[in-house]
Amino acid sequence: MNDTRTVRKIRLSGSPYEIGRGHGEQGKREIGKSLETYEALFLGYTGMSWHDACEKALLHHDAISAFRPEYLEEMQGVADGAGVRFEDILALNARSEIALTATPDGCTSFACKKGSEVWLGQNWDWKSSQTDSLLDIEISQEGKPSVRMITEGGIIGKIGYNSAGVGVCLNALMTRTWQPKVPIHLGLRAVLDSHTFEEASGAVRNGRMASPAHFLIASKGGEMAGTEVSPVHTAAIPAEDEMVIHTNHICDPRMQEAVADFPIPDSAPRLDRIKELMKGLEEKASAEQLFGMLSDHDNYPDSICRHVNPSHPEHMQMETVFSIVMNLTTGSFEYRVGRACEAGAGSSSF
Repeated sequence: MNDTRTVRKIRLSGSPYEIGRGHGEQGKREIGKSLETYEALFLGYTGMSWHDACEKALLHHDAISAFRPEYLEEMQGVADGAGVRFEDILALNARSEIALTATPDGCTSFACKKGSEVWLGQNWDWKSSQTDSLLDIEISQEGKPSVRMITEGGIIGKIGYNSAGVGVCLNALMTRTWQPKVPIHLGLRAVLDSHTFEEASGAVRNGRMASPAHFLIASKGGEMAGTEVSPVHTAAIPAEDEMVIHTNHICDPRMQEAVADFPIPDSAPRLDRIKELMKGLEEKASAEQLFGMLSDHDNYPDSICRHVNPSHPEHMQMETVFSIVMNLTTGSFEYRVGRACEAGAGSSSF
């Protein structure tokens, strides 16, 4: 029987600075854990000190200012609320660009329409130490949809959906491509701040993102597409049979020409497996069925539900940290912390 495990839930509102300050004050412990984790990862994987990581993060400042200046205000609020420096929080939000573009993770994501309902979800596979950094954040903001997301402490954009019925999931891509543009986690926030699918997709087009990644964007109206982003090219992956799936390798042929990626060996088998499982879903799907799919152990331990593989080198050691299933039609938002096959559940509607 699963233990009930949820992450700290915080509700934020007000100006961008006030939203950030509330995040910093209420999520101070989780932010501290994020800072501890990424300082160790940057140093261990690349030899980069935290000082140098912050200096690299500051290279993104001008691009963020031109893209969404309110995100700089929000990150300043996070820093002040948590009692840390602005550049510490900026480094967390640029953590994928600073030193981790060449570090694997193993997420598996899907979007589908079953009957009249649109579903979006994924496993987020990463370092187990980041379990203690997770936050369940709800944001009410003027002139934008309200946002619900699961994120890492200090990071202002991640995986979730909004009150307009637009949602996004994330797959990392292992490349060595980087430019001082908009960090991908701020691209995720821009998607979540969008009123429509088209606005969300447009926010991350045209090579705006600083590093390659895959954003799986869907809406309650049934629109869905994969978006492989990078600083040099952006590619749309259309739905087939009312579904979109992705793992951790570049799928679009033009993107493959523009960006060299170095996927982990299990990425392609996981893509084949999630496609097989999706085709086997009933026409009237349920969150429980979809969590069952995310619990799949084919090719264990490098499976959709990922367990630590002791044969891998340390930098490739990872496991499923949380699983999430969102019904964009009804507004349900369910997640399980830990490996999907054994994790406790937390759920609510938005």
